[in-house]
Amino acid sequence: MLSGPLTDNADLTERMRKLFGTVPRRLQVAALPWRRHAGAVEVMLITSRDTGRWVVPKGWPEAREPLCEAAAREAREEAGLTGAISPFEAGRYFYAKALSSGQEVPCEVLVFPLRVDSVADRWKEQNQRERRWVFPADAACMVKEPDLGRIITGFGADPEKFAA
Repeated sequence: MLSGPLTDNADLTERMRKLFGTVPRRLQVAALPWRRHAGAVEVMLITSRDTGRWVVPKGWPEAREPLCEAAAREAREEAGLTGAISPFEAGRYFYAKALSSGQEVPCEVLVFPLRVDSVADRWKEQNQRERRWVFPADAACMVKEPDLGRIITGFGADPEKFAA
């Protein structure tokens, strides 16, 4: 049985085809906030505003905004986090975003690691979200999207690979 990047990409492509039927149409960016605490890597998850499920800060890039900087902005707004954002993706995942109209929009999310330097006591969405530091293996189990879980697990094994 084959394994490695070719079969992983083929598997991802097949999952996309089953989920969306076509290539995703909308692009989002996400920050993967992380730190070293007592010698261990931890990542921060936040709750979504609508369902309260565990997610990473993500959103839509604004016009002419570098994608990694858009991810850093989302981390500031949604979780009160600042730090060094990597220009290198830790990975990407796909999901169907439910709009308020009930329509689902296929999205591709590029995930950029953010080494956290500062955690604000007050931030824009503090009354709408909970945030929690967790080990990558725990975070991977907490998020709903399996591909995001794999990104978190892979990142946790070697975070310096993506250093800003």
